[in-house]
Amino acid sequence: MNYIKLLNAAFEKFFFDDRLNPTHISLYMALFQEWNSSRFADEFFVNRRELMRVAKIGSKSTYHRCVTDLDSWEYLFYFPSNNPYKGSKIKMAIIETSDEPDMGRYNPELEQPAERYHPIREPVVNRHRPTNGQAVYPHRPTSGQALVSNINNTKQVNINKQPKGRQAVL
Repeated sequence: MNYIKLLNAAFEKFFFDDRLNPTHISLYMALFQEWNSSRFADEFFVNRRELMRVAKIGSKSTYHRCVTDLDSWEYLFYFPSNNPYKGSKIKMAIIETSDEPDMGRYNPELEQPAERYHPIREPVVNRHRPTNGQAVYPHRPTSGQALVSNINNTKQVNINKQPKGRQAVL
């Protein structure tokens, strides 16, 4: 699979699909990265909580709406898991790519948004990038199903480790 051709084909499809909103695209990009991390496997398992964090989605209902929309619009095939300890299965649809050179498919309409784009700030550099160039989440299983964390993520931790008051010190 050619990462760049797949990604460019997806962006072109996004451009012409008025049904999509930024949340759909963000979720698709998170899923695309998981697909890349699994070396473009036919099917792979995902952890909803982790995908929501990566895609910056704060609501379970928004996540489920977007993933089912992407499934019904044939961007991917979604096989939900009813088991809380097993991730859902995803099969990404391959969007019109070809190994042949791109001849005569230049679209000036796509060039206009690119010319108007000016980043507000420089991108953040990831200090924890692997040395082999592959973007991999360090706690992600390398093969098989995604594991659901058993850690309560809503628990607040006292980062400063300071006593709460004078009485606690005494």
